[in-house]
Amino acid sequence: MRELAGSPGSCSGLALRLGQFLFAAGSVCVMASAVGFANYTAFCYLIASMGLQALWSLGLACLDGYALRMKKDLQSSVLVSLFVVGDWVTSILSFAASCSAGGVVVLFDRDAFFCSRDPHLPCGAFELATAFAFLSWALSATSALVMFWLLASP
Repeated sequence: MRELAGSPGSCSGLALRLGQFLFAAGSVCVMASAVGFANYTAFCYLIASMGLQALWSLGLACLDGYALRMKKDLQSSVLVSLFVVGDWVTSILSFAASCSAGGVVVLFDRDAFFCSRDPHLPCGAFELATAFAFLSWALSATSALVMFWLLASP
């Protein structure tokens, strides 16, 4: 298999995984600290999806760190196949959660004007958590594409 930026067992792969983890964990922390998030299904789904994303990314970041430290090769076809499936599943779930939360945030702020009418509604926290989720998804989608490219290359 070829050496691509973001491939498993490389410094760039470790950086991608750590970025995914940090943004997903940030999204969970910000949303969980927002009062009343549990009243909205999209925000609960965002927390569940970003929790899964954080666990997956942290696990693979630890694996990348171990491979770098011990100089192990993580580019066997079986491992890359597992990474492809996991990355695509978490990426699709993250995208769906980010879009649904983004839709609710736009509804609250721009369409129904809930944010201007109700000063106790933590719209800023909802927006920040959604932005972190989109950033985590972008890094996750990048990893998924790299893994798919590695799997498809001879």
